Amino acid sequence: MVLIDNIAFLLSYITWDVSREITSIGPITLRWYGLLFALAFVFGFIILTRVYKLEKKPQSDLEQLSIYVILGTVIGARLGHCLFYDPAYYLANPLEMLKVWEGGLASHGAAIGILTALYLFAKKKKDQGMIWTLDRLVIVVALGGALIRLGNLFNSEIIGMQTDVPWAFIFTSVDDIPRHPAQLYESIAYFISFGILYLIYLKKRETLKTGFLFGLFLIFIFGFRFFVEFIKEDQSAFEAGMILNMGQILSIPFVLMGLYYLVRKPKVIQQKSKKRKTGS
Repeated sequence: MVLIDNIAFLLSYITWDVSREITSIGPITLRWYGLLFALAFVFGFIILTRVYKLEKKPQSDLEQLSIYVILGTVIGARLGHCLFYDPAYYLANPLEMLKVWEGGLASHGAAIGILTALYLFAKKKKDQGMIWTLDRLVIVVALGGALIRLGNLFNSEIIGMQTDVPWAFIFTSVDDIPRHPAQLYESIAYFISFGILYLIYLKKRETLKTGFLFGLFLIFIFGFRFFVEFIKEDQSAFEAGMILNMGQILSIPFVLMGLYYLVRKPKVIQQKSKKRKTGS
């Protein structure tokens, strides 16, 4: 009877025992997370190539932007994980921060890294201001976030809390408890965000006010991130007992920034005409 109950229990949920590794050739191992992370940049570059053609901007500008964004994403995501979630360990062992291949990337850190990179890029490209660039870049960032969360799913990390919903996942590399597939929830939400942002851009790009897509992105991504954290397991021990965890605390300023860019009025540049002085 116990055996039958156990079989029924396992059949009620999705057993996730997928290996994080795809294949190995000698010392080189190809992992799902690394592949999906790389595909995020590849697909992003393809989509932005179309965007830059529509905007009549040179391809060389996009190539430079890509370098800035890749560096900003990787450096920001890694530093964000190290300093937001386990600062004591990494400050005591700073060389451990360099071991990106061991995992540990934070989306909030990636956001800060990308913003910093775009600020530096915009200083060089006066015709492509920071917010103008962000309005276009966030489209592919949403897609990239969706792919990276799928990578987290393959790694059986960033798992949800225990649940009895029929679509619960049992991550066998973690335990035998049915849990919310929080990574999958986020991935689906980010795919939807990507579709909405890209569609709005293609249909309304000539009439959208600067900052609208950027603001919408921040509200979509970090707004959803705030709520999904309620069904996630804590990622660090210090979060235990907190009313809001670190992911939620870091999401609030990004959502507020998004609201600001949605409601703000675009600046109107007034041309001052020179007037000749006349004597009395």
